[in-house]
Amino acid sequence: MVDILIKETNHKKKLKRNVGLKLKENWLEYVLGNGWRISPAGGATGDAFYAEKDDKRLFLKRNSSPFLAVLSAEGIVPKLVWTKRMENGDVITAQHWLNGRELKPKDMNSEQVAELLYKIHHSNELLDMLKRLGKQPLTPEDLLQDIKNTIDTELKILPVIQQAILILEERLPNVQTQEKVVCHCDINHNNWLLSDENQLYLIDWDGAMIADPAIDLGMLLYSYIEENQWEFWLSKYGVPLTEDLRIRMNWYVLAQLIISVAWFKTKNDKKEMQKRLEELHFFITNTY
Repeated sequence: MVDILIKETNHKKKLKRNVGLKLKENWLEYVLGNGWRISPAGGATGDAFYAEKDDKRLFLKRNSSPFLAVLSAEGIVPKLVWTKRMENGDVITAQHWLNGRELKPKDMNSEQVAELLYKIHHSNELLDMLKRLGKQPLTPEDLLQDIKNTIDTELKILPVIQQAILILEERLPNVQTQEKVVCHCDINHNNWLLSDENQLYLIDWDGAMIADPAIDLGMLLYSYIEENQWEFWLSKYGVPLTEDLRIRMNWYVLAQLIISVAWFKTKNDKKEMQKRLEELHFFITNTY
């Protein structure tokens, strides 16, 4: 009986997904016209699609942020081709769908990555647009409070989580900075695209915020660059490896590890959650 119920539930979910996909294809056909081959592009929302017709190839997304236009003008994302507003208020954006590849972990040591990240962090145009969109700078106090409010009771009682939060609290006075820039906040190697023309782009800007650049720098260096190469990589980026920067990077990486544990818990992915808990323990043991 349980097996029958599970099969029925899975069948209903599959039908629901198929109906949803068909509805989205319908509104895309309405926007594009006939003759386009449409396929889902993945992503959490399911509102991103690839479209192809003859020699034309587009990447389409529904309700992208107005921030996309500035990113396109700055050459940080593939060129924005057009924007259309639907009768229901939805906004559809189309970008060039380029031939290329995602960066591999070893590619993150390249000068191109350092230079593009520097350009992003020092762009007044990007910063002004996020401010116009109502983004307020993220402070370490805000982030710490968000973590405390987000993690549930089961996580709060874990010794490693308690230790991590205590470290964040104790070191909070040491991570203050007036430098606030546009941060991507998810610079995983999969979000970097290198075109066949050797043009590098950084995509997926849904989580962008105004914050300490140490958020991006710490995530990149700890994830991809050997520590004995940090100073050299930062020289390509354009800043020295100071003790102040190291402390701030450590703090934000620790905060991000806690957030990662909590996120996988909400997804009920126990395997990945346990993996992140082990990474958290290793980071604390080897850093503090």
